[in-house]
Amino acid sequence: MADPPGCCSTCATSLLCPYSCQWITAKKEKRKGLRTTKYDCSWFLFLFCVFLFTLVWLYFAIIILNDFHNFNEFIFRERKLWLDWSLVLLIATAVLISYSSVLLILALCLQLCDQPLKLHWVHKILLILTALVVAAAFTGLGIKWAEEWKSARISLQATGPFLHIGIVGGMTLLAWPLASFIYHTRNKGLMVFLLLVYCAAMIALYLAPLGITSPCIMEESQLPPKPALVGHRGAPMLAPENTLMSLHKAVECDVQVFETDVMVSADGVPFLMHDEELTRTTNVQAVFPERAALNSTAFNWTDLQQLDAGSWFLERRPFPTVQSLSPGDRKEAAKQRIPSLEQILEAAKQSNISIMFDLRPENHSDYQNFVNVTLEVILQSGIPLQQVLWLPDGFREDVKQQAPGVHHVYGRKRLENEKEPGLHVNLPYQDMSSEEIRQYRQDNISVNLYVVNQPWLFSVLWCSGVSSVTTNACQVLKEMKHPIWLLPSSTYFMIWIVVDCVSFLIIIWAFILMK
Repeated sequence: MADPPGCCSTCATSLLCPYSCQWITAKKEKRKGLRTTKYDCSWFLFLFCVFLFTLVWLYFAIIILNDFHNFNEFIFRERKLWLDWSLVLLIATAVLISYSSVLLILALCLQLCDQPLKLHWVHKILLILTALVVAAAFTGLGIKWAEEWKSARISLQATGPFLHIGIVGGMTLLAWPLASFIYHTRNKGLMVFLLLVYCAAMIALYLAPLGITSPCIMEESQLPPKPALVGHRGAPMLAPENTLMSLHKAVECDVQVFETDVMVSADGVPFLMHDEELTRTTNVQAVFPERAALNSTAFNWTDLQQLDAGSWFLERRPFPTVQSLSPGDRKEAAKQRIPSLEQILEAAKQSNISIMFDLRPENHSDYQNFVNVTLEVILQSGIPLQQVLWLPDGFREDVKQQAPGVHHVYGRKRLENEKEPGLHVNLPYQDMSSEEIRQYRQDNISVNLYVVNQPWLFSVLWCSGVSSVTTNACQVLKEMKHPIWLLPSSTYFMIWIVVDCVSFLIIIWAFILMK
């Protein structure tokens, strides 16, 4: 069997050796009379499926980066171990996708060179392990982090048009090895089956844009105003979270609302803290080692003032941006202490920034007293009450009576026939569809979605018409003057037709040329 034009014996050997792990020349393979059997074809099909499986997981891995800081915090609370697990995820995913990609490219090139697809048993074992690892990753995602499936659905609104073009391009390139196989196989049934499957897949892809929807497919004139930015615990990528420095950095990022969490000390002083324990964001283990595991509310204000609330930020580097801090910012971060609500309200009043907060822990036996103490501090601070956004649901009616000027934000969708004027809702971004956001906007309901860190997600929500977003990455979203992409429907229709026509012509050309 002669080598096809342009495929020399040396090239065929260089492809055959890493795929089959047999360091002999392609000519010797021919003399042995080896051919690609049905068993070999089944392993090639398995290789192709593993490649697609890992490719889908790569897509999911990129999408869940928006929420990965929550996963890092979860691991710390459970294991007291801080690590940026997103790096582990990306490195492992890159290894798996690279391995399956290289094997698939070798197999396709061997097919074009008319060489047998004798996959070595080592590769077979590694492919099975790859499939099992990815399957385990998907299973864990579904069990422990099910909301990320909703994130993936939202991501398709940002990537759908481009994924379609990429998949059409990849399937078009498959026409070359497919044509080579069809013209060389003697199995007519297999040939007809592969042709039918390929044609059905291409027709489905050509018509796929009929089902692709995105809020960013609109005219420029229809684009809603840019959503306001709400700093999640301030600007946690630029300063230790829930500190005065974090508030000031958020102000520099043009953040309109400082979002935080309030707790009340054992002696009745409201202070800023997200976690029920102090171990993640302070040096409590060094100062009070015997009390480190206690709830934050078990400490009095004098004890809390002794804690360092900034050095952990420099040591653990919760975000990659910590490495790029200036020497001055590093020095300031190291000096941060736990701020009281009174201090934060004064800073917010001077900076003319609103403050939105939750009061924790909701299940505390003395929660009503927490509400009263917090309200007292707010009323005594002198901050305009319209700058205070109240999130806690507990004793909300009492708050409305004692401080009628406070804006109330609800962590739920509006109730049926709800008529409250100027309603504000605060929800995870996964919980509202683009259609719901548009409807709320038409009904003059303010919608804040959290936590939005990636530009692609911010773009989708911007096009949908959301009022504001809570973010860790205010310094990134501040610089966005426009969604990542915006296409009029007529332009998208033209791109769709051109891509499909070019793909069809290339496929026809591939089959004619290979014949």
